[in-house]
Amino acid sequence: MNTTHMHIPSNRVRDIERYFLSELEGLYSPEELHTFVYMLFEAFLGWDKTHFLLHRDETINQSDLLRFHWAAEDLKQFRPIQHIIGYTDFCNTRIKVSPHVLIPRPETEEIVNHILGIPAFSPHAILDLCTGSGCIAIALKKHFPQATVIGVDLSDKALAMARDNATLNNAAVTFIQMDILNQRQLSSLTQTFDLIISNPPYVMQNERDEMRPNVLDHEPPQALFAPDDNPMLFYSAIATYASAHLSKDGLLVTEINEHHGETLKSLYSSAGLQPTLYNDFRGKDRYIIAQSLQSHQS
Repeated sequence: MNTTHMHIPSNRVRDIERYFLSELEGLYSPEELHTFVYMLFEAFLGWDKTHFLLHRDETINQSDLLRFHWAAEDLKQFRPIQHIIGYTDFCNTRIKVSPHVLIPRPETEEIVNHILGIPAFSPHAILDLCTGSGCIAIALKKHFPQATVIGVDLSDKALAMARDNATLNNAAVTFIQMDILNQRQLSSLTQTFDLIISNPPYVMQNERDEMRPNVLDHEPPQALFAPDDNPMLFYSAIATYASAHLSKDGLLVTEINEHHGETLKSLYSSAGLQPTLYNDFRGKDRYIIAQSLQSHQS
């Protein structure tokens, strides 16, 4: 791979594509690189994939060519493509992202789509804990417009982005700054919810070596890592709150570390919930849906 800072030699579309494939070879798979090129052409020029494939002999202007050059340089430093273009798509919803929030994952999208597909499930009150970019809360609000939706996060910078995303998507979600590990703070949300959902920090410090630099170096560690000596820290707080604030037959849905599925099932059962463990599209234990069997009054 050539690591020197050289400009893209031609402003013809197919040569730009060839440059990305050659300059970034070995850092990303060919499939990833093709996807990056499609995403950049859409973000910079408004071209969809079909337009790109039909116009590979066209040329672009020098100003746009320079944007592609710097995007390639950023990708060499493992800056996430979503940070380069400034957004990602999640459940048919455009979500702005930055280094202050986790980039929504396909696994999380799969969890939301599962909820949206539950027959006759129509929650009136939804709580999203550790909301980050707000992607889950916003996607749920758009699908359940009649629901009251609240998103909670500790980070003021994440909440600012979540509010921007809600405005961008015309989604009436209330975002609140709160530490979910502080039960007194969390219990100030006194109402009952039909759905409590969370993608809390669950990566162990000892799993750092398995992580790619585009995640490890560019996404907020406080949103990724749970303490090795207490991996259930966030889930215990969530389960305690959910056991007292879920409506009868309400659902607690949490994304999980693939290594902790059975432990979390036991934790949720001890909290009076009825948990079911689900695999993601890669076949890994990825989320739990736990049903409340108790009735609580607001």
